[in-house]
Amino acid sequence: MMPIGVFGGTFDPVHYGHLRTAFEMLQALRFAEVRFIPCGDPPHRGETSASATERLEMVRVAVAGQPGFVADDREVRRDGPSYTIDTLVELRAENPGRSIGLILGMDAFLGLPRWHRWDEILDAAHIVVAHRPGWRAPDIGPLGELLDARGTLRVDDLHESPAGRIHIHAVTQLEISSTEIRELVEAGRDPRFLMPDPVRQVIAASKCYGELDNRYL
Repeated sequence: MMPIGVFGGTFDPVHYGHLRTAFEMLQALRFAEVRFIPCGDPPHRGETSASATERLEMVRVAVAGQPGFVADDREVRRDGPSYTIDTLVELRAENPGRSIGLILGMDAFLGLPRWHRWDEILDAAHIVVAHRPGWRAPDIGPLGELLDARGTLRVDDLHESPAGRIHIHAVTQLEISSTEIRELVEAGRDPRFLMPDPVRQVIAASKCYGELDNRYL
């Protein structure tokens, strides 16, 4: 069975930067699918601007029709803080023996030691780091040691074991930010062409970030 990719985040909102990264990982790492898992109750951040159900709906419409992309609502359904390790343990129980790859940006990877039970993540999954220009992989400290011990350049290593390796993969850099999109809408401007149009339509209908100008809808 081909590996499953796991792509979590607040997705507040989801945009083309997220989608392009996931698509490149789907192809290059030969994932059977990439599961987009919106964080229901993000423990390391204050309240999201859009509700969990609105963010899940944006993800659903964003991935609709793309083979290999799946919207997974488990963190929205789960009570309490949305910890990645809990999601990975669930997925591991559902897919015993199957390779699972947790997709992280380099910025998230650098903050990994602050995550809840972070040292258990490699017991449940591989870590696949999406590398963009301007970020450098750590070569000292706990993450540097982890990369020395668990890092691999071989995609096949991710297929040959269910968990435990770290792979860094370069992806196309798209300078799109969820924060900047929210600020754009709050300022009365339109986020067209930064995301699939169905996502923009959810934003317009829900007014979760502000009201869009009807002239452009």
